[in-house]
Amino acid sequence: MNMAKLQNAMQHYNRVGVASGVEDASPHRLVQMLMDGALEKIATAKGLMARGDRAGKGAQISWAISIIEGLRSSLDLAAGGELAQNLDDLYDYMTRRLARANMDDDTDILDEVASLMRSVKDAWDQIPEQLGG
Repeated sequence: MNMAKLQNAMQHYNRVGVASGVEDASPHRLVQMLMDGALEKIATAKGLMARGDRAGKGAQISWAISIIEGLRSSLDLAAGGELAQNLDDLYDYMTRRLARANMDDDTDILDEVASLMRSVKDAWDQIPEQLGG
């Protein structure tokens, strides 16, 4: 993982107001925190969507998209090969689906993206911290 790109991802994470522990986090842990943040924003958006809070829902989805874009920008496509390209494609898909969920007020799409993110996070969590950066 490219450290400069990871710093960019950290800036995305800080922008969404979740700075606790970021400064001392390893690259591996930072990615975990980013994924947790995206899942939290999606869950919050779903609740706000159910209550009809369009502005709040939109803000939460925008934050989730920003976090996912931070994860995406931290990928080293040259060194990561097919896996990095697949993640890049998946993150792109997630952001497009979140935008659609926002436009259509579709909780099923939020569930879909959350499920995809949980799958990626579960796999990431299996990587020993020493190997993850």
